[in-house]
Amino acid sequence: MKKLTLAFCILLAGSPLAHAMDTTTNKTVGNAEAGKTKNTTCVACHGADGNSSMTIYPKLAGQHASYTIKQLQNFKAGKRQDPIMAPMAVALSEQDMADLAAYFESQVVQPGQANEELVEQGKRIYLGGDQKSGVSACVACHGPHGKGNPASKYPVIGNQHADYTVKQLQAFKSGNRGAGTDDPNQIMMIDIASRMTEGEMKAVASYIQGLN
Repeated sequence: MKKLTLAFCILLAGSPLAHAMDTTTNKTVGNAEAGKTKNTTCVACHGADGNSSMTIYPKLAGQHASYTIKQLQNFKAGKRQDPIMAPMAVALSEQDMADLAAYFESQVVQPGQANEELVEQGKRIYLGGDQKSGVSACVACHGPHGKGNPASKYPVIGNQHADYTVKQLQAFKSGNRGAGTDDPNQIMMIDIASRMTEGEMKAVASYIQGLN
């Protein structure tokens, strides 16, 4: 199955689609309709509309295109490691990335639900951080509703699967994500996650899952 999926990716990368550029920003312009067609390689993990049914894989629906493109570039360059995503991203052109990102951004994320037992702790961390441990409030970058900031490449995290969020926080803490990076956003997340306990990660991730 993985070989077949990779073959699809290779075909996509070699497709003779026009390379659209924004002459103002000198960046590749994504086409959501083209991205919908190319999404056949992503469906297995992320769902047809970017709402993954498996909680270890992220929801991509509604995610800022700028953030999705940046992550695909990181996977392709080896700056972010993942045994599934790395070979997928290697086969993608800039146009493929832009098209896929535009498609996912155009989709509506399905709402999640927080664990009632963890809501208060999660809300406290998300909105106020933890002064004793030095954990910064998530709201400062991701906003009160988890919408992030596309200009700063702060991702949308509202309604994201709690399991996936915990996995990423653990990866930042262990150094498996962002190690040796010069990206200020990555450095900030490594610092924040390194100060968090497992319980705090689970609580804030649960709160984020229900954040609409």
